[in-house]
Amino acid sequence: MRERQPRAMSEIGVALGYPPSSATVLLKTLVGLGYLNFDRKTRVYFPTPKVTSLGDWIPSALFGSSRLLEAMRDVHAATGEAVAIGTTNDVYLQYVKILQSIHPLRFHVDEGTLRPLTQSALGWLLMSTMPDEKVDNIVRRANIATPNAAHRVKLPEMMKRIRQIRGKGYCSAENVPILGGATICVLLPTTIQNQPVALGLGGAAERIRQNASRYLSVLQQAARSVKANDASADTGL
Repeated sequence: MRERQPRAMSEIGVALGYPPSSATVLLKTLVGLGYLNFDRKTRVYFPTPKVTSLGDWIPSALFGSSRLLEAMRDVHAATGEAVAIGTTNDVYLQYVKILQSIHPLRFHVDEGTLRPLTQSALGWLLMSTMPDEKVDNIVRRANIATPNAAHRVKLPEMMKRIRQIRGKGYCSAENVPILGGATICVLLPTTIQNQPVALGLGGAAERIRQNASRYLSVLQQAARSVKANDASADTGL
């Protein structure tokens, strides 16, 4: 994934930390299974299209027949901001799907990124769905998982924030997790692998601030569209 170009067996072995004998067996096996192509002239390996099929089942397993991805695209089309679907993964927020911003001034977050739940607006929103005792446990464990002591949070402050989010039904924040950035997010009326799901957008703080009311409305409409679609599916409409 880092190189994205043909590589010799010796280079692959070094990158994986495998001895030559193990690397040879692994690569020959992958060639035999059709996942790698071996160019005998240049003696390099490269993935075949069969590799892309390995994850074909994941989107349907995660998102099912719900309108999650369409809702993301609706928000992206209406705002041009980075749009993300996030869910909980132990004490972390995981960005399971991201559409990157089209604005000249933007912040980039890779799909699949993990971040302690205490370190982002999406994480705070997801914690707002949990009982207080679970929030207590999450905060304590997330602090342990946060290397920079300055980024660790105090439980009373986090509980106050969580209660405010529960009252509003959405979350917004500036300079978290990225200095100069801002996020607005809402909960979606669905789950992924039995975990709560948040839909959020983010970008330059000044731009988000200027469009906050419209952006929130767009997110809320997208959340309603997911609920309406799921309800139709349940009734067979």
